[in-house]
Amino acid sequence: MKAIETLLWSIALPGFGQLLNKRYVKGIAFILLELLINTQSQFNEAIRLSFLGRTYEAADVVGIEWLMFYPCLYFFAMWDAFKDAGGGQTPYSFLPFVFSAYFVTVGLMYSFDVTIAGIFFGPIWLPILSVIPGLAAGWLLQLLLLKWHKPTDP
Repeated sequence: MKAIETLLWSIALPGFGQLLNKRYVKGIAFILLELLINTQSQFNEAIRLSFLGRTYEAADVVGIEWLMFYPCLYFFAMWDAFKDAGGGQTPYSFLPFVFSAYFVTVGLMYSFDVTIAGIFFGPIWLPILSVIPGLAAGWLLQLLLLKWHKPTDP
């Protein structure tokens, strides 16, 4: 249960799960990195505009050079807190987190150019939607590796 709790707090804000796990230096470092990336990329303003349906304005305001760092920070902070709290004991359980970071990053890169069924999702919604295939790919690879390759290390 503690692993799920720390995972959910890490989803709320990178670093919160580490604070819950009493990893204060690491937690504060994640929070400071999140604040730096968030402010430099104008992420909150892009989120606000996207939730209002103003995705083109969100694309204009967001600083992609900074926002590109966010998916890896976000998913690594989630994984770190989850694992530190006792989760992730199944071999290859990191793969859904890693592939989510990959897919969200790619979704972010294409978010300025892609429309789906005539809808421009922009730099917030397309990366969020990219979590779904990222999780699916990670779980599928984990399943395949568990079936065909028995890990030797604990």
